[in-house]
Amino acid sequence: MDGVLVHEGQPVPGADEFIRRLRESGKRFLVLTNNSIYTQRDLAVRLRVAGLDIPPESIWTSALATARFLDSQRPSGSAYVIGEAGLTTALHEVGYVLTDIDPDYVVLGETRTYSFTQITRAIRLIEGGARFIATNPDPVGPSNEGSLPACGAVAAMITKATGVEPYFVGKPNPMMMRSALRALDGHSESTAMVGDRMDTDIVSGMEAGLHTILVLTGVMSRGQVDRYPFRPSQVVDSIADLIEMIDGDT
Repeated sequence: MDGVLVHEGQPVPGADEFIRRLRESGKRFLVLTNNSIYTQRDLAVRLRVAGLDIPPESIWTSALATARFLDSQRPSGSAYVIGEAGLTTALHEVGYVLTDIDPDYVVLGETRTYSFTQITRAIRLIEGGARFIATNPDPVGPSNEGSLPACGAVAAMITKATGVEPYFVGKPNPMMMRSALRALDGHSESTAMVGDRMDTDIVSGMEAGLHTILVLTGVMSRGQVDRYPFRPSQVVDSIADLIEMIDGDT
């Protein structure tokens, strides 16, 4: 989503036309984000304000991927959650009980209000045997004032205190892409992934067996691509360059 369809809260030129043509074509698609704060409906409204008409069911977050993963591992389990509505809602919807009494998991997500009390409780529960899950490894998140500590940074603090590494579900774990494919009832051989980061989007798409497309409207420049030991299937300037692909065979 960020860097591909929107940049600093504004739509990338051509993004609205790309989404419109995609919806008219009948091709199934999902907009992915590692951000676990918001629900699908929340994000749909935020995108609509930015001028992009994307239905809630076409949005996939690390919170949804985490909930699906936990449901597959331990159905009807329990979790102590540090996070916002996007994560707690996703876990409730798969039948999880949210509790701080002997939970199966400690689940760490994104929040603007990380609490010392919550982090202390998470540390003690992990020391007591709870399994440690985190929605994504991103160390910082953006804000109007500058960088904010994000899930990966807080996870590192908990790991330092407990000696326990979390299992990260979101990108660059290809689990995120595979869960999205299952949600679409899609197949890797006939699916393309468009992202703006080599170290999260492209590597996870590649490891999931997808056709990968890097756009240069986010954090990467064309000259940085060769620094990585892997390459995307395609590099284009922006999402606008992919509009004609929608009517093709890719």
